[in-house]
Amino acid sequence: MMHVSLRQLRTFEAVARLRSFSRAAEELHVTQPTVSKQIRLLSDEIGLALLEQIGKKVFLTEAGEHLYATCGDWLETWGRFEQTIADMKGVKKGRLRIASVTTTKYFMPRLLGPFCAQYPGIDIALEVINRDRLLERLARNQDDIYVMGVPPDGMNIECEPFLENSLVVLAPSSHRLTTLGRTVRFAELAQEHFLVRERGSGTRLTMERLFEGHGVRPNIRMELGSNEAIKQAVAGGLGLAILSDSTIGEDHLNHQVCVLDVEGFPIRRSWYLVRSKEKRVSVVAATFLEFLKSHVNLLGHPAKEVQQAV
Repeated sequence: MMHVSLRQLRTFEAVARLRSFSRAAEELHVTQPTVSKQIRLLSDEIGLALLEQIGKKVFLTEAGEHLYATCGDWLETWGRFEQTIADMKGVKKGRLRIASVTTTKYFMPRLLGPFCAQYPGIDIALEVINRDRLLERLARNQDDIYVMGVPPDGMNIECEPFLENSLVVLAPSSHRLTTLGRTVRFAELAQEHFLVRERGSGTRLTMERLFEGHGVRPNIRMELGSNEAIKQAVAGGLGLAILSDSTIGEDHLNHQVCVLDVEGFPIRRSWYLVRSKEKRVSVVAATFLEFLKSHVNLLGHPAKEVQQAV
């Protein structure tokens, strides 16, 4: 009988999932030599190599693939047991995995701070990634909760709106459309150049559907990888942008950009809590969901702080 420890399995799962010894060490809050030692002990106990490292890249061996396919279920089952026992003792503790799209970085920390203060025994692993990578994690059922603006179709998931997510049109403060003294017609907006996120972005999907509904195609000048880069480009006069009002706060750009009063805007959407129907809601996840619903009022609407062009 093999004598394998939970620590070894958790270490292996992290390295296999992240394909990195250093990132696994960071996630587990240990040193990289400690990670390497646990993997070596696990390989020695099993009697086969589990990982191969070529340069900086980590690959799973055939034995590693088989172990990775099963250890996730083992760890999840054990994690549920630990959380159930902690709940029976009246103690909230355990690990919570959350994956959220990049735009949520403007408000998720303001929710996680009070939550961690109230439940210091809960360890949170937050992945802030683009929508395509989040959908990959959702398909692999890697996390407890997913936060996004445009839930996917055709997946076995549950979606619950929890926070308003309005889209607005951002323009340089000196743009000619800011001086019209009236609402900008959509036909006028469609003539402008736009700065957009990468393909697959929820905001870009909504924008493309909006223009398609009007029978026109957006005039895309530049594709940028972050909302901050887009705001800087708008301030620089490179074009207009359609962004979530969550991204617009009191910063140095407030005097260089403004929200246009445009026909059909703001587009009222929601942020969604998404989870796989195939994954049982853990005690820790249920605690977070309950906290989130009762503390949404902690979040403001930064776009209201920005100059409104009329």
